Amino acid sequence: MEATLTQYLIICPMVFLAGFVDSVAGGGGLISLPAYLVSGLPAHWAIGTNKLSSGMGTALTTWRYARSGYIDWRRDIFCAAAALAGSAIGAYLALLLEDRVFRLVMLAILPFSAVYILRGRALETDRPPYPPRKTAAIGVAVAFSIGIYDGFYGPGTGTFLLLLLTGLAHMELHAANGTAKVINLSTNLSALAVFLTSGRTILPLGLAAGCFSLLGNYLGSRLFQKQGVRSVKPLMLAVFLVFFVKLTADLLA
Repeated sequence: MEATLTQYLIICPMVFLAGFVDSVAGGGGLISLPAYLVSGLPAHWAIGTNKLSSGMGTALTTWRYARSGYIDWRRDIFCAAAALAGSAIGAYLALLLEDRVFRLVMLAILPFSAVYILRGRALETDRPPYPPRKTAAIGVAVAFSIGIYDGFYGPGTGTFLLLLLTGLAHMELHAANGTAKVINLSTNLSALAVFLTSGRTILPLGLAAGCFSLLGNYLGSRLFQKQGVRSVKPLMLAVFLVFFVKLTADLLA
């Protein structure tokens, strides 16, 4: 399958924006995947090509955060493994459960998540840190749980990871974002392998859009490194709003 010039012009700028948002607060897939679908690509081709472009951007952000010391590989490698296991279970559950039920549950959760960000202590860094083993154990549990969600449904995975790693594991914001990127990269690469082997990826379009994703992730990660939580909360709320509207529209369709 070949992409048209119009599809390149629609997808590439939106993937740039998705990469920027995803590097700071997660949720870039809420922007990039609809762009692929709006351009007219069939769903499986859209998902597979999106995995290629978003995976390129996530890899860059993961590398930048690792260089900046935000990633503890001794801990995060176990989180990545747990996420892969959870993702496999989620994909299996997706074959058994009705998708509409899961979307209704998410629709109920999102407003409470938004209120928590606005009025609670979401992303605050003054919580006393847990001992390393407890932090690792909670991180693995979060990675496994969100991995199930990512395998079953997926949108907003990075945002939920960031929220849970700071709130439950008491990770400092930069460390939480680094861990979230390791988990996201693992599940992206796993899914991409499936789509590549099934021939459902448009390589030229995915690579071109991936370059825009790289640029968006680079600029977004620079913003995060400079402004931290000030840049995350507004973007996270925007992600939840877009997610809420998308879920509502899907359920009413």
